Parts: sequence; structure tokens; C-alpha cells
Amino acid sequence: MTIPGAAPVTPERILQFAWGYVPPLVLEAAIRHRVFDLLDSGPKTVTEIHKETGASERGLSAIMNVLVGLNFLGKDKQGFFSLTLESAAFLVSNKPGFQGGLIRHSSEQLIPKWLHLNESVETGQPVAAVNEEGTGAGFFQQFVNDIFPMSYPAAQTLARHLNGNGAGSPLRVLDLAAGSGVWGIAMAQGSQQVRVTAVDWPEVIPVTRKTVAGFGLADRFSFLGGDLLKIDFGSNHTVATLGHILHSEGRERSRALLAKTFHALAPGGSIAIAEFLVNPDRTGPLNGLFFAVNMLVNTDSGDTYSFEEISGWLEDAGFVHARTLESPGPSPLILATKP
Repeated sequence: MTIPGAAPVTPERILQFAWGYVPPLVLEAAIRHRVFDLLDSGPKTVTEIHKETGASERGLSAIMNVLVGLNFLGKDKQGFFSLTLESAAFLVSNKPGFQGGLIRHSSEQLIPKWLHLNESVETGQPVAAVNEEGTGAGFFQQFVNDIFPMSYPAAQTLARHLNGNGAGSPLRVLDLAAGSGVWGIAMAQGSQQVRVTAVDWPEVIPVTRKTVAGFGLADRFSFLGGDLLKIDFGSNHTVATLGHILHSEGRERSRALLAKTFHALAPGGSIAIAEFLVNPDRTGPLNGLFFAVNMLVNTDSGDTYSFEEISGWLEDAGFVHARTLESPGPSPLILATKP
């Protein structure tokens, strides 16, 4: 049945998706061959990039023309390529806004897991789970600093909100699944009164230590290595941060972790959760739905959740006043209070 006046249905969108793996791989190749870094000093030709990188002119020409088509590069009639405002802000590796760290892992660590999606859909399990210490610690050792810029703006927003632009009384921060230490680092930068306990797998803690030391904050951090559900968090912490950890834990472990965190906080303490949220009926946002599949191919029981689900878990653990805090990133932060 044809509806009068309706636009014709075409397969164009499906055919575009058939090549959907191309943009991240082209971006990764450009990042690894320093294309964006070299163009940061001004427009250059393919030949000039070839001379500075040693990469082939044929290969550089192919990927750089794709990047023009994707609006990550500009190109003039003389064949000079240049950065766009977007690539200049987020794809030059020595700039604070660099977001290419995640892209840099596409071909060797991220996409290979997705190649087993058919099998994971059939079994409900990944080929190898990165949320298990034996198989995942090495991955996160390499990964956590590359995703630091993704969380840092949100962590700074949280620090401003909780520190009040410089807390006047001591704040004890419990940074759970600390990774690079980004959440604790931002909190410590917000006030000299902040002391942070960073918790992660023993294999990841050396990376946390190094990053914290790079920010000159080592004297205000202590470090605990172990499984989140087994290690002793201590007590009377003022703030607990759970930065992108619930999605890999699954419902049962997430609920247990929230209950354990509740007992580690002082009365009046706050919990702050960063996640890729989905809406209650799981029809969007698309990034949260994508990430749920990422958890299927990477974890034994991980998923993405809605604010309503997580706030219910928080209430069951004893927290009150679950709420969201708008922040830079894919989703708002979730905050709640221990009475």
C-alpha cells in the first residue's frame, strides 16, 4: 500500500550501516599516525604528512579524504588539509579535551569482542569477560587513562557541586573502581580539605597512583586493591563515587555494592553515580542501548539501567533523595544521600 504524498522508502540507511565500522577505524588510523596532531600547526598536504610520519601517501590520502567527507578535516583546491573546529578541540592528542583515547582501542580491543556478537546473543555470555579480574585487569591497565577525558568534565561538575567551590571542613572521598583516579582527582582539586581513598583491582592501582602523582595529589590519596565486594572500605566517608562501574557489575552485584557503600558513608554522606542511562521503556537514548550490547559482549551479566531502576536500588540500600545532576557527558549524574 502506497500512502499518497509519503516519501519513498529506500534502502539507503541500511546500506550506510553496512559500512558503519569504517568511521571509527579511519579515526583510529588517523590518530595512530598523528594526522590530527600534525595538522594542529597548520594546513598540510598528504605529501607533507607522509614525510613527517613515514606512512604511505596512498594510505594517508585514502583516510584523510574520508575524514573530509565526515567533516573532521577540511580540504582546499590546492590539496591542503586542515582541522575543523571539532577535530581541533577533541582529536589533537596533547589537548585537554582529547577524546581519541577510546577510539585508539577500536581495532585491537573493542571491535574484536563485537565480532562474537552472534555467539553472545545465542548464549547470553561473552567469549571473555572484562569484568573479571583474571581476564580484564590487563585491559583496564591500558584503558583507564585513555578514557580520563571522557569523565573529567563531569567529575569537575560533581566537585563544584559537592565541594561548594572549596569545602571548609574535611571531606573523605571513597573513589570506587577508581581506574585513572579521575573522580577523586577532580574532588581533590576542588578543595584542599579533600582526602581520597581509591579502590580498584591490584593490577590497576599502580596506574591510579601514577596518574594521581602526575596531578601532584599523591599526598592526599590512599589506595586499596581488591574486589569491590570483598575489600574493607572503612567507614565515615563523606562522599562515595561510582564512576561507570554498575553497568559491568550486573543487577545483583550492583545492588550489593550500593548496600556496602551505604554502610561506608557517614550520616549525611552523598553517593554519586555516573552511568550510561536508558529511559524506563528502553527505547533510548541510543548510546545507552548501544552500551547494553557492549556489556553483552564484554561481561557476564552487565547491562545499562534507567534512573528509575538505580534510584530504586538506592532506596532499598537505605539512601534517600535520589536525584540527577546535569553534567557534561552522555547522561546526568545520579546523587543520593545517607540519612
